[in-house]
Amino acid sequence: MSWTADEMMTIAAARRLRDGQSCFVGIGLPSTAANLARRTHAPELTLIYESGTIGAKPGHLPLSIGDGILAETADTVVSVPEVFNYWLQPGRIDVGFLGAAQIDRYANINTTVIGDYDDPKVRLPGAGGAPEIAASCGEVIVIVRQSRRAFVDRVDFITSFGFGSGAGERERLGLRGRGPRTVITDLGILEPDPATEELRLTHLHPGVDLDTVRDATGWPIVSAPNLETTHPPTEEELSVLRALT
Repeated sequence: MSWTADEMMTIAAARRLRDGQSCFVGIGLPSTAANLARRTHAPELTLIYESGTIGAKPGHLPLSIGDGILAETADTVVSVPEVFNYWLQPGRIDVGFLGAAQIDRYANINTTVIGDYDDPKVRLPGAGGAPEIAASCGEVIVIVRQSRRAFVDRVDFITSFGFGSGAGERERLGLRGRGPRTVITDLGILEPDPATEELRLTHLHPGVDLDTVRDATGWPIVSAPNLETTHPPTEEELSVLRALT
């Protein structure tokens, strides 16, 4: 049984979601992973999209937060202000699932600009609801392909706050959520160090070596003392994922 790096990444991300949780889902890889989790080990996972759909159960992956399949299959549809003001900001959503264009060693996320803000090399799609998700969800999972272009020492612009410059920054700012607890890539899994909040490597995906991860990271990444290997995808996980995509 073989799989691609993207399939391993998506499956590893799906496994981090637990049955019965509520999950604020972004379009793209986060949506794929969340829908995979709901179809496998977490059938009671409640998917919430920024457009106001709560309990969406799409039969295919939505093309955007405005895809009609989300409203058609949701338990309820509320206004966008209600999603943010009543559900997200008071901390009623367990997990936020985000992507990133850039992420740094303290899990700060950039989806705004590459380069100087006033004269950028690239202008990205922007924030959307990501800053509120990063601030207020119980925890955040980030899914992003690993390269030196994406994994930088310091992001060019902080769109969504991770841990700022290290331990204690979220608390100082009064942010409700615990921040990014897991970063899933096509090479492995990173989690914040309990003392410093700097991202460290905790899992390597099958067939990936430590040097490959180091070469794809823009800072001297540290690995956990008990570095593990991610369990390979099961036949069921691959079958369900491939049917989704």
